[in-house]
Amino acid sequence: MSETEIKPSLKVVAVTLNPALDLTGHLSSLTAGTVNVVDSGSLHPAGKGVNVAKVLAELGAEVTVTGLLGRENQDGFCQLFEQIGVIDKFVRVSGATRINVKLVEQDGRVSDINFPGVEVNATDIAKFEATLFELANSHDVFVIAGSLPRGISTQQCAKWIEQLQQQGKQVLFDSSKAAFAEGLDAKPWLVKPNDEELADWAKCELHSDEEIIEVAEQLATKGIENVVVSLGAKGVMWRNHEGWLRAEPPKMTVVSTVGAGDTLVAGMCWGHLQHWTKSETLRFATALSAYAVTQVGVGVDDINAVKAIEENVQLS
Repeated sequence: MSETEIKPSLKVVAVTLNPALDLTGHLSSLTAGTVNVVDSGSLHPAGKGVNVAKVLAELGAEVTVTGLLGRENQDGFCQLFEQIGVIDKFVRVSGATRINVKLVEQDGRVSDINFPGVEVNATDIAKFEATLFELANSHDVFVIAGSLPRGISTQQCAKWIEQLQQQGKQVLFDSSKAAFAEGLDAKPWLVKPNDEELADWAKCELHSDEEIIEVAEQLATKGIENVVVSLGAKGVMWRNHEGWLRAEPPKMTVVSTVGAGDTLVAGMCWGHLQHWTKSETLRFATALSAYAVTQVGVGVDDINAVKAIEENVQLS
């Protein structure tokens, strides 16, 4: 690198307001209303922002994690943060972090049972807010991902996004339902709904790319610079000032789709941190997300496998 070249900052803050311990069970098929026997299972720290942080850290980013974490069962999170080398700025709160159940069938279908999580109070919220804006003094990129715990309103979350954006920060926002809808008005720098979440927001069914684009354009008119729509096995569509770009991954052998969307967000963030072109970023992020479905758990164990997938991602 020459003296005139500026090394890109790889610093990012990953915010998880409602983390979870994911209890994942694998079984041949799930039948509601009967006894189902799980073939194998695991319990590991998660939450959308935590998943994004893990992937980014393994790619080489300098990640700080924050949010609200129950004191009673924090050990697994502390061990993970130390293992992946992220800076832990989570605010500890009374109670236990929730456990979410994910049942993965042999064909890759996932059924989620998500519990509500801890209830936070005004003191907890004030501590988190102080932490968030202290981090804003030294960071420009923030990922805010996942649902909200009891005690934090959708309006409060949107206010934080708006304040960060007003300070010139770039907020990548990935949530759903009311939190997603409210957050849009804060004009985050990037949003990443999947096609189902987009349809839920629009209150209509979306059957074609044209219908997805029509609804996604409504997000762009709100002032959101980057609208990224994940389509599962069909790929990813990204709209920014350059227009629309679509990426389609090769056909993958699906083991589990858990964390694939979070991995896509991490890939988009990594491309941004690296100052890659739009095509480079979308190709890599799509490959990274496709790689995610071939494994149990979230992470990047084999970057060479990701690169091999990347070579077969089709852009249009």
